[in-house]
Amino acid sequence: MATERHDPATGRLTTGHEWNGIEELETPIPRVVFFFLAVTTLFAIVYWILMPAWPVGVTYTKGLLGIDQRAVVTKQVEDAATARAAWTGRVTEASLADIAADPELMHHVRETGRTLFIDNCAACHGVRGTGGPGFPNLAAKAWLWGGDPDTIEETIRIGINGTSPDTRVSEMMAFGRGGILETDQVRAVAAYVRSLSNLPMGEADKTRIPAGKEIFAENCVACHGEDARGSTDAGAPNLTDAAWIYGSDAQTVFTTIYSGRQGHMPSWEGRLSPVDIKMLALYVGTLGAENP
Repeated sequence: MATERHDPATGRLTTGHEWNGIEELETPIPRVVFFFLAVTTLFAIVYWILMPAWPVGVTYTKGLLGIDQRAVVTKQVEDAATARAAWTGRVTEASLADIAADPELMHHVRETGRTLFIDNCAACHGVRGTGGPGFPNLAAKAWLWGGDPDTIEETIRIGINGTSPDTRVSEMMAFGRGGILETDQVRAVAAYVRSLSNLPMGEADKTRIPAGKEIFAENCVACHGEDARGSTDAGAPNLTDAAWIYGSDAQTVFTTIYSGRQGHMPSWEGRLSPVDIKMLALYVGTLGAENP
């Protein structure tokens, strides 16, 4: 018959196990552990009974409360669609000018338009519409084709160099690569173009400006105009402002003139509904405002 042994130092029972003269104390599991184990077990059982919990073939146990999250979400979506239809119908029927003059509708347009913009346009133009190399800054109001709501809506709908049969078409000729201008002539016109925005340049480029001005007049005014302020009919940018699509440094401007550029704007007709395009156009027009 085994006898209980007590640790002489603490008086506590030992397990009887000994290693190198050291006996292991008997340390019972704290009662609080059993308490929480019982509570959690009871909670699990109650939850299994009341709530959907266990898969059973192609279905699952429904629970006594009959709570169905899918039904809850479906109802929420239906309610949201009903609420949305109340004002999207007004957006569909009203003109862009009337919508812009209606603060209540514009509140909805800004909220929904921002989501549409982030989901569809931010990959190229950025979340705030400030663009990046090769993509226009929409917040700068330096519109290539015009910045009124109707024109913006049309641009979004048919795109630029896009797939729509009505797409806007725009291309910057490759004056150097195409053999129209010599390399030195490209450098000269690049220096002149940069001088229009008062960009800093070295003495060598400054001496090229008069020649560049003549070359510009002979080759570039058809699209950019005699005053170099561009043309919304041709989608030609204003070369006198601070908005540069590809960059304003000397090498980038040289590359643009030498090799040409052809941007691409998807045709969103068929991808977005007419009312979404309408709201997106109005939202784009607010970019750069204090509270877009």
